[in-house]
Amino acid sequence: MNSPLSGKTVAILATDGVEQVELTEPRQALEDAGAATRLLSIKEGEIQGMNHDQRGDRLKVDGQVADARVDEFDALLLPGGVANPDKLRTDQAAVDFVRDFARSGKPIGVICHGPWTMIEADVVRGRRMTSWPSVRTDLRNAGAEVVDEEVVTDQGIVSSRKPADLPAFCRKIVEEFAEGRHSARA
Repeated sequence: MNSPLSGKTVAILATDGVEQVELTEPRQALEDAGAATRLLSIKEGEIQGMNHDQRGDRLKVDGQVADARVDEFDALLLPGGVANPDKLRTDQAAVDFVRDFARSGKPIGVICHGPWTMIEADVVRGRRMTSWPSVRTDLRNAGAEVVDEEVVTDQGIVSSRKPADLPAFCRKIVEEFAEGRHSARA
């Protein structure tokens, strides 16, 4: 069995309102490729997944982002959903974690509304990215080059637009996360 992510640990940062499929499908793809994953949040216990505007499953949190260190992880996954990144971008520990992660040069996968947390962390300037259509103006205003493509990779940051892009997104994050660290960005 091919395990390109064997020995790697991936942080998944999410909270209540996460688009469930944007967390569960990439997580499964990463674990199938041999990675260990840890779901970090801004709260303990469980978070509420969403299937668009309907409640999905409760997802068990493995730890709080305030207690996590970038050096514990090889890559970061930022799923979307409207409420999830909107809450994360108002939490200083979450924003600091994303900022430090991006500056480390370690790969990041982000989908749908997920870039909002990266925008707040001021780490999208000069990056080529995609997102859900309503987030694109925010990305442009934060200095990103925005394109409308299924999956976009820019020096370790893999971005996608929506749940329909998940097959391509999952393949690309496995590939990029296996590649590892890129040049650290200030």
